[in-house]
Amino acid sequence: MHTLVCSADIISTMNRIDNSLYNLNSPELAPLLLGKILCVKRDDGEVVKARITETEAYFGEEDTACHAHKGRTNRTEILYSAGGRVYVYLCYGVHYLMNIISGPMEHPQGVLIRGVEGFNGPGKLTKYLGINKSHNNLDATTSDIIWLEDDGFVPENIKTSPRIGIDYATEEYRNIHWRFYY
Repeated sequence: MHTLVCSADIISTMNRIDNSLYNLNSPELAPLLLGKILCVKRDDGEVVKARITETEAYFGEEDTACHAHKGRTNRTEILYSAGGRVYVYLCYGVHYLMNIISGPMEHPQGVLIRGVEGFNGPGKLTKYLGINKSHNNLDATTSDIIWLEDDGFVPENIKTSPRIGIDYATEEYRNIHWRFYY
């Protein structure tokens, strides 16, 4: 599937991912999001759809790479939500990055969407799709602005590696294979 742009009047959410998948813990959810379709309704009314090719899992206060590692703050409050919320933040004051919150309420965790077909890199994909701070805290299970769909595609040859750009984390969490891609 190549990136698809269509008018808002043909939005289909028949294959929308529901709560049951988002209730999984992030290391379980991250590889399952590969091949799913990220859908975003732009300000101009067009809907852009792109297949997810790369994800990373962040798991709780114990994960020294997770934003919630140092506890609850205004910024990290959304991580303590039940799975299915969209967490968007500004990285290095330059790029917006998008995560899907996962797991049960009060255990902070999420999955960073690192790549979609045609756009590798979490900042590049959000720029292309028009994802910004206004998308933060939307519910992907009910929103008509941002959601994920499943068309049945399952990628082959999923690979894992340590996560990228987390030099500040402890060695254990720098080296854990919670990056998934195909």
